[in-house]
Amino acid sequence: MRRVRYESTGGPLFLEEAPVPAPGPGELLVRCAAIGVTLPVVRKVTEAAEPVPLGGELAGEVVSVGAGVTRFRPGERVTGLCFGHGYADFALLREPMASPVPDGASAVDAVALVRSGLVALGALEAARPGRGEAALVTAAASGVGHLAVQLARARGASRVVGAVSGPAKAEFVRSLGADSTALYGEGSWGDPVDYVLDAVGGELLTPALAALAPGGRLVAYSSGGGTIRAYDLLVGAKSVTGFQMARIARERPELYERWRRELWRMFLDGTLRPVVHGEFALEDVARAHEVIESRSNLGKVVLRP
Repeated sequence: MRRVRYESTGGPLFLEEAPVPAPGPGELLVRCAAIGVTLPVVRKVTEAAEPVPLGGELAGEVVSVGAGVTRFRPGERVTGLCFGHGYADFALLREPMASPVPDGASAVDAVALVRSGLVALGALEAARPGRGEAALVTAAASGVGHLAVQLARARGASRVVGAVSGPAKAEFVRSLGADSTALYGEGSWGDPVDYVLDAVGGELLTPALAALAPGGRLVAYSSGGGTIRAYDLLVGAKSVTGFQMARIARERPELYERWRRELWRMFLDGTLRPVVHGEFALEDVARAHEVIESRSNLGKVVLRP
C-alpha cells in the first residue's frame, strides 16, 4: 500500500510503499476512501521535533477486524480517528474511535462532518449557550468553524458573528447563516456577544475577549497559544474555558457517541451542511497542506486515496 511520510521537521512529504497493517485486538483495518486534513496534523509536520505518523480523521470500508471487535464487520462503512498512519490506502482504527457511516452519506461527507463537527459541538457545549444569546466564532470559514456557525444558529443563537481574515471568507460565512462578519484587523468586532468560540488563539485572544459582553464566556480550542490578563477577566466578570476533544474521547466515550449521533441526525435532516473546499489525490498531499497552512480554505480539505 501507499502511505505519506516525511523525514525531518518541515518535510517534504512523500509517498512510500509499506505493508498493509494487520489489525490487533480491538482494531479495525479500513480501506481509506477519504482522509481529513487538519491544522493540528499540518503543525506536526512543521513543528514536531521529530517525524511522527500522520493520523487523523478518515472514512472507508472495514476490510478485517481484530480479536474482541464486536460492533463492526468487514464490508461496513465507518469513519473515525486514527492515531497511527492515517494518510494511507489502509489504516487502523480503534473500535471506540469508529462509528458507522449511515446510508445517504458519502465517505467525504463523513470526514467533513464527524471529527470537525465533534470539535465544534464540544466547544459549543463548553460555552453553555442559552437560547437567544449572541455568539461569535473565530476562524469561521475553517473546517471546524463553518460547522460551529451553523451549530450556534441551530442551538438558538439570536445573532451569530463570524470572524475571518478576508472578504471572500466573510461572504462564505454569511452564506452559512451568519448574521454578520468581522475582519481580524478591524478595530471593533461589532456589538458585544455572550460567548466566543475561538479556534485561533495568539494575538487574536485580546480582541476576542474584548468582544464579550460583561459575564461572557470564551471557549479556547486552538493550539495557537496566547496569553490573557487576569485583570481583563475580572473587570468584565468574564470567563475562559479550554476545550480538548481528545479528553472527551478518552474519558467520556458515552458523550462522544451521543454527540456523533446528534451530528448525523442534523446532517440527515438538513440542519447541518458540511462544505468541502477541495479534494486532493494522496500524491498531492503537499498541495493540500499548503491550503491549510495558508488558511485559504473555505470548509474542509480532503485527501482521496
